[in-house]
Amino acid sequence: MFGLNFGHPESLALLALLPLWFLWQRKRESQRRTIPFSRAAVLAAGPRPSLRWVKWLPWLRMLAIAGVILAVAQPRSGARAERVNSDGIDIALTVDISSSMLAEDFQPQNRMEVAREKLKRFVLGRKTDRVGLIAFSGEALTQVPLTTDYPVVLAAIDNLQVGQLEDGTAIGTAIATAANRLRNSPGRSRVMVLLTDGENNRGAIDPRTAAQAAGTFGIRIYTIGVGSEGMAPVPVGRGLFGLRYENRPVKIDEPLLTEIASSTGGRYFRAKDAAALQAIYEQIDQLERSAVEAKAFIRYTERFRWPLLFGLAALCAELWLRARRGVLP
Repeated sequence: MFGLNFGHPESLALLALLPLWFLWQRKRESQRRTIPFSRAAVLAAGPRPSLRWVKWLPWLRMLAIAGVILAVAQPRSGARAERVNSDGIDIALTVDISSSMLAEDFQPQNRMEVAREKLKRFVLGRKTDRVGLIAFSGEALTQVPLTTDYPVVLAAIDNLQVGQLEDGTAIGTAIATAANRLRNSPGRSRVMVLLTDGENNRGAIDPRTAAQAAGTFGIRIYTIGVGSEGMAPVPVGRGLFGLRYENRPVKIDEPLLTEIASSTGGRYFRAKDAAALQAIYEQIDQLERSAVEAKAFIRYTERFRWPLLFGLAALCAELWLRARRGVLP
């Protein structure tokens, strides 16, 4: 009714009793035709009746009760939960946060800053995809498990900082950690996006073995090598005025990243600048999608205040008439 539903619709049954109460009230009033007084002086000192207003009193009382009943029934609008079928994929964003990600070959930003910016833009383009975030360097750690709570993922991306984990590049460990998050996901399409700027030099898990294991779970890995070609200013320690940079050769194990991607049906991309990295995420955004079932929630808007205020207004009007118009009891 008018886009409303009720939290306690059984309370509305009380409205059917109001006409009975009204008739009983009128009958009761009709039976009170005389009022005995011991002396005429008492009557003269009492309130003067105003019969024109007396007839409104039962109506106002009935409206007040009706307003309270409607408020108790908890009218509300908008809220429902329904299952909808939509296209979505499960995506594990796996990001290198080793010290080399501070290299400043993506001027005026370093690799880490550009990676955060492009990751956030990628997440903002999701609608029904479940997204998780895994950070790695010499070890790997899940920052956010698979979720559609995108503000949480965006906040976690903002908090990605070099130095949060032991330094190094453990690509195999990162793949195994992300695959463990994806392997039991309900979606038929599972994707891992692995972003790194170096060579595998840490961890006990071989990247190729981890990729083969991920492939058996139907996980497709897209690898991204981040960094320009040739030399790049890379942090090598701290000096008096902050990080000290030296030009070092950019080393990305492209054959390994290509093999990891191809063994799982994915692709390898090379991002030499910020624009290229953005274009890569746009290509990944065109991945094959599968239908998933999601539950859509719409929050209730409570409407009980209006009937409650209406009932209180009717009650106040009745009390005002009784007080100001001098209605006899």
